[in-house]
Amino acid sequence: MLETIDLACARGARELFSGLNVTVTPGLLFAVVGENGSGKSSLLRMLCGLLPGEQGTIRWNGTDIAGMNDEYTQHLTYLGHLNGIKDDLTPVENVQMSAHLSGDDSSAGSAQEALQAVGLGRRVQALPTRVLSQGQKRRVALARLWLSRRPLWILDEPFAALDEGGITLLTQRFKQHLDAGGMAVVATHQEVALPRDSLRYLRLPG
Repeated sequence: MLETIDLACARGARELFSGLNVTVTPGLLFAVVGENGSGKSSLLRMLCGLLPGEQGTIRWNGTDIAGMNDEYTQHLTYLGHLNGIKDDLTPVENVQMSAHLSGDDSSAGSAQEALQAVGLGRRVQALPTRVLSQGQKRRVALARLWLSRRPLWILDEPFAALDEGGITLLTQRFKQHLDAGGMAVVATHQEVALPRDSLRYLRLPG
C-alpha cells in the first residue's frame, strides 16, 4: 500500500498543491490529472523518492519511504515522460538493458515476447531504435511493463504518442497488473478505460 499524508509541493514561491492525502491499495490505478504545470510530474517524482516534498510524508506499507532507499525502490517500476531508450541500440537490446537494471528477466527471448506484446514484430525489433517513429519508440519503452513483476507502477503520460491500438494494448496490460494485485499511479491527459472499481482520479488544482 502506498499513501501520502498531508503532502505539499512548491515550485519556487508558487505552491502547486498541499494537504494531499491519497491511499493506493492493491488492485487500484490512480489517474493523476490536471493542467500543465499543476505538479503531476513532480508528484510522481516525489512518490518515487526522487524529489523531496515541501511537507508531508509518503509511506510504503506503513513505513516512511525517506528511510527505505532500495528497500522501497525494488518494489516499483517508474517510467518518466521521456522514453529513456538508447537510439543506437535495437528495441530488443533496449528492453534487455532496462529489464536487467530492474532485476527482471532480461533474456533476449523475453524481450522479444514483450515487444511482440506491444505490437512490434521481429523486423522492427532488429532495427536501430533511432529509425523508429515516436509511437514505436514509446512502445519500446512501455515493453518493460510486460516484464515487470514489481507491485507498484508509477508512470508519467504513458499514453503519449500511442495510436488507438497502442492505447488498447496498454490498458489491457494495466488490467492484468491490477487483477494480479498490482497498483499504479499514472499521470495522464486521457481517460483510462478501466472498470470503476479499479480506477480512481486525482485532480490537481491548476
